[in-house]
Amino acid sequence: MSNRVDLIDVQIASTEDSKNGDLIKAKYLQDKGYSGKNVTVAIIDTGCDKTHPMLKDRIIGGRNYTKEGTSRDFTDLNGHGTHVAGIIAGDYDGVAKGCNLIILKVLNRRGEGDLQSVVKAIYYAIGKKVDIINISLGCPSNDPALEKAVKKAVAKGICVCCASGNNGDNNPNTDENAYPGAYPEVICVGAMNSNLGVSNFSNSNKFVDIVAPGENITSTYIGGGLKSLTGTSMATPCVSGALALIIEWSTEEFKRRLTEAEIYGLLIKNTTTLQNVDRRLQGQGRLEFKENQ
Repeated sequence: MSNRVDLIDVQIASTEDSKNGDLIKAKYLQDKGYSGKNVTVAIIDTGCDKTHPMLKDRIIGGRNYTKEGTSRDFTDLNGHGTHVAGIIAGDYDGVAKGCNLIILKVLNRRGEGDLQSVVKAIYYAIGKKVDIINISLGCPSNDPALEKAVKKAVAKGICVCCASGNNGDNNPNTDENAYPGAYPEVICVGAMNSNLGVSNFSNSNKFVDIVAPGENITSTYIGGGLKSLTGTSMATPCVSGALALIIEWSTEEFKRRLTEAEIYGLLIKNTTTLQNVDRRLQGQGRLEFKENQ
C-alpha cells in the first residue's frame, strides 16, 4: 500500500466570489463578539504565507515535515494551505478571525507528501494541546498509523475536521472514500454551492457529517493577495472556523471546556437539512448558525 498523500482537491480558480460567513450566517455569533479567541487550530497542509498581511497576526507557530527548507520553515510554496488558513482566520472573510493558528507543513509545492509526515504532524498538534485540527488532504487507503493518530487526537478532546474528498460522481449509491476523512471519529466535511446544493464533486459515503460552502471561495493566497478556489478543502476550514466560534461561546456559556462529543453536538445543532438530498451526500445537513444560539 502506498504511503503517499496528496491534496484531494483540484484547485479550480474562479473570477466569482463567494463569502463563507454570509452563507453559514456566522454573523449571529460574530456580532456578539465571538471570534474564536483563545482557541487554537492546527492546519495540516502545504504550509502558510506567514507574512501575509491578513494572516500574520494569527500564526503562533508551526513546523515543516517536508524536504523544502528547515523544520522551522513552514513557508507555503503551493498556495493551498494559505487559502485554508484564510478561510479559518483571515481578515478578508475568516470565520474565526480571533483564533490562533499553528501551521504544520506536510505537503510540498506540488501538493505531495507522505503519511508519516501527516502522522507526525497530528502528534505534534496533540502535544501542543490544540482545540481543532484541520486536514484538507487525503489518501485512498486506510493506514493503521494514521487511524491511531486520529483516534488519539479525538480521545484528547480535539475536534479533527477533514475533507471528504473531490472524487464524487453525484450518486449517493456509490462510495468515494478518502482518509482520514472516512474515519468515523473525524468530522467529515462535504462541499455545497451558493445555491445550497451539494457540489457535484463532493464525495458520498456513510461517514459524511456536514456540508459547507466549497465553491468559488475567495481567501488569502501566497504573495499577499487573494484567490478564489473550489473544493471540499475549502468547505473543511469553514467548519473548523465554526468550531472555533462554538468552542469560545460554549466555554463562556457553560464555564468549562466541553468534550469533543459535546462540541460536535453543538455543531450539528447548527445545521439545516437539505431537502430531497441523500444523507450520504449531506450528512446532518448544511452548516448554518441558528439565530437563537
